[in-house]
Amino acid sequence: MEYPNSVEFRVFGKFALFTDPLTRIGGEKFSYQIPTYQALKGILESVYWKPTIMWVIDSVRVMKMIQTQSKGIRPIKYQGGNDLSIYTYLANVEYQVKAHFEWNQHRSELACDRNENKHYAMATRMIARGGRRDVFLGTRECQGYVEPCTWGEGEGAYDDCSELAFGLMFHGFTYPDESGDGKLSARMWYPVMRHGIVEFVRPEECPVIREIKSQRPKTFIPGENLGLAGEGMQ
Repeated sequence: MEYPNSVEFRVFGKFALFTDPLTRIGGEKFSYQIPTYQALKGILESVYWKPTIMWVIDSVRVMKMIQTQSKGIRPIKYQGGNDLSIYTYLANVEYQVKAHFEWNQHRSELACDRNENKHYAMATRMIARGGRRDVFLGTRECQGYVEPCTWGEGEGAYDDCSELAFGLMFHGFTYPDESGDGKLSARMWYPVMRHGIVEFVRPEECPVIREIKSQRPKTFIPGENLGLAGEGMQ
């Protein structure tokens, strides 16, 4: 690509739940201390996304002190009725995020839509307007809000913290339309926060990758679900 196509934005909310998969087995959900790559990617895709592009999250800056709050929840049971569970949320969260987009090279049928200026202008416009769709901080009950920012501005709660490791942590999912191998995989990594900033590794650089299942990506066909001569790509 000719340009870096980098965007910067602030995302914040009253609560967040970036679920640790290990705590979901018994119906109790416990949030990671920091947002996952997949959660931030999902937020950005809610703001602006087309199958032509892939968002890559570069880094996140933690602006407010990490604090948790537990709530009693009555989720619906598969067998009917309700159950009682304790969910542990992050409270009063705020992050600065830096990301960029790249072309999805496995979507050759969308090559006609690879216009950097158009996608960059639309992405920055949608960030300024708070996104195209509702933004959620990990889960639907945690409403989030997005607005433009300048990376590094303001004072963060962990600016003076030299290093803080979080152990093995879920990074994200690799979908078959992004990998081109027809497989859905889960990725894990070892994040470290330095002076309030977590630098994400690229998906293909994650040290632990586990295949979940084989899956076929959706195909876009001109004149059917794509539109004629690229219609609907604007």
